[in-house]
Amino acid sequence: MSPELAADGNEKAGRFATTRWSLILRYGEGSAEEANAREALAELCRIYWRPIFAYLWRKTSSPEDAKDLTQEFFLRIIQGKFLRQADPGRGRFRSLLLHSVQNFLRDRHDRDNSQKRGGEMTFISWDQWMAEAPSQLSVPASVVETWSPERVFDVRWAATVAERALRRLQEECEGQGRRHVFDVLGCALTSERDQISYERMGRELGADSVKIKRLLHKLRLRYRKLLREEVAETVEKAEDIDEELRYLVASLAIGRADGVEPT
Repeated sequence: MSPELAADGNEKAGRFATTRWSLILRYGEGSAEEANAREALAELCRIYWRPIFAYLWRKTSSPEDAKDLTQEFFLRIIQGKFLRQADPGRGRFRSLLLHSVQNFLRDRHDRDNSQKRGGEMTFISWDQWMAEAPSQLSVPASVVETWSPERVFDVRWAATVAERALRRLQEECEGQGRRHVFDVLGCALTSERDQISYERMGRELGADSVKIKRLLHKLRLRYRKLLREEVAETVEKAEDIDEELRYLVASLAIGRADGVEPT
């Protein structure tokens, strides 16, 4: 079977079914259609819970406390608390989410300590969260302990966005019957040229080096487009996409410099 890859995948694969980030901002201001805004918020929370969990774990030094607080935080977000306290002018879900969790921690003393965290509501089980978005990024505890909670959040945020784009690309390749192409070439999407063995990949795919280079180039273009789409879902204005992309790439570079690697 030829390892050829289609130029474009399914444009709607993995996309949000309801709203844009602008709707979330309007919800924060109390002016959006509530049902749609809550659905969009719930989707964003399911996708981006991991940076919040990492931040809270770094703050509390307890994974169990971080789990409880993460679930409670997102319940409060969906209920409309904290999000409306954040500055919608920031225009980035990353910034708004971090600012909101900081507010959440500052207001912890106002909680009713006699009430179980999260009240009587159940948002989504922790096992479902873990199964829905398994991370491919390995962050050694010894490394995390040297980082500020904000750096932990940024690196984990960047990894979440990148992994989501990568997962969409994998699903597209699988849908085209080209999962093996992705499995062989996917690890080289962000590698430097001198780190790539085109001959080895060619042997695995039954293609020569010229064809492998062309396939990898096409796969990289598609990955970059998907990554850009993922970033676009987290900013209010199109002109913010490039700046947020640069921030994401810089955060990933910080993680690699400190020894954080994909598993």
